[in-house]
Amino acid sequence: MTRLKLHQEPVRQEWIDYNGHLSEAYYVLTFGHATDALYDYLDMGQDYRDAHNRSVYTVESHIRYLMEVPAGKMLEFTTLVLSFDEKRLHFAHEMHVDGQLRATTELMGLHLETSVDGGVMPFPDAVQAKLTTLRADNVPDYVGRAIRLVEERT
Repeated sequence: MTRLKLHQEPVRQEWIDYNGHLSEAYYVLTFGHATDALYDYLDMGQDYRDAHNRSVYTVESHIRYLMEVPAGKMLEFTTLVLSFDEKRLHFAHEMHVDGQLRATTELMGLHLETSVDGGVMPFPDAVQAKLTTLRADNVPDYVGRAIRLVEERT
């Protein structure tokens, strides 16, 4: 399984909530930074958007908060390409602190033309070729989980 190490950043003090750890909004922010790093790695970042009027939009995500993240720590992200087709990319990021897994996110991206009436577009052939080399052989057990509370009914 190819785990890409494309992004790291420190936890800022202003991201800490009243419980003394990383506030949930900043998990989304930092996972977003890891996503930007993936798109840059795939040559589909801001330069690609500006040159081709195309981009990848996140259309679904799921975060698991596994352990608290205190102030002053370095966040290290690994990225896994789980699957893709000509227009969609399914991937995950894992957030580590001091070598321990603290959170995961699973995302679905859709490749779009960014003009007002633009639609879904196939990924360029070069991107599809690169994704093929990165696709995970084994998918982690947390992928595809749903969230629900099952009530016992009498």
